[in-house]
Amino acid sequence: MIYCQFFLSCIALLLLGGCGGGASFPPVVTAVKVQSLQYGRTASIYIGGQSLRSSMVVKTNGFCSNQSFASSSTTDLLLLNCNVTAVGDFDFSVESAEGQALYSTSLTVPKPQVLVVTGQGSITLELDPSAAPVTVDNFLGYIARGYYTGTLFHRVIAGFVIQGGGFTSGMVKKTGQSPAIVLETNKGLSNLRGTVAMARTSIPNSATSEFFINLVNNSAALDYRNAANPGYAVFGAVVQGMEVVDAIAAQATGVVSSFTDVPVADVTISQVLQIK
Repeated sequence: MIYCQFFLSCIALLLLGGCGGGASFPPVVTAVKVQSLQYGRTASIYIGGQSLRSSMVVKTNGFCSNQSFASSSTTDLLLLNCNVTAVGDFDFSVESAEGQALYSTSLTVPKPQVLVVTGQGSITLELDPSAAPVTVDNFLGYIARGYYTGTLFHRVIAGFVIQGGGFTSGMVKKTGQSPAIVLETNKGLSNLRGTVAMARTSIPNSATSEFFINLVNNSAALDYRNAANPGYAVFGAVVQGMEVVDAIAAQATGVVSSFTDVPVADVTISQVLQIK
């Protein structure tokens, strides 16, 4: 009877990791599933398998920083959370704590897209963090805290640009802007029709929240030419809703509180959301 009880106990230990204190089963990864993978946001990536451990190493080729496994993770399913810091295709691999390769696949982070909702309709912008990372991060930062809600497209010049993101009704300057950012021009992006760029003062590194959409090809007037004429930083483009942009551009304008080219009827931005 004593021998039988010992034998059964040994079998149980074998199932858990080896009779007599031997090594546990090696981890096996069988699948990786992405729940969310958006630039500038926290990714949720599930890793499935057997005998999984939080000591395993995930490599993302610099696309995902501040990695951690959620406390809800189990030996059959790990939930990896990390901050997405780049766009494009990248190699995703999992190794044991000892460096043994367990799994590899290719994942893709799409360029971020944002939805600008106005009284005239909605505009979808696709941003390019590869060419203008500081500018894109700045723009997404304002979006994340809901800064643009209630602001206007306050400057409309037919055949040139529509500009918004800094004033509310009555041309009241909105407060709470983040510090000005470095000017990212001469990066391969041009002020062509439908592109979105940052507005600024005569000082190059002065852009904060205001942006504009080009109504025509303005590269000759607004692109980088030299240090004395550094241009305006393009960081994305309209991918849907250019007819809404043109409708805003057709609004009648006048003078409000000494500001010219202000739409007579407010063109209010009710919401800006990151949708991809």
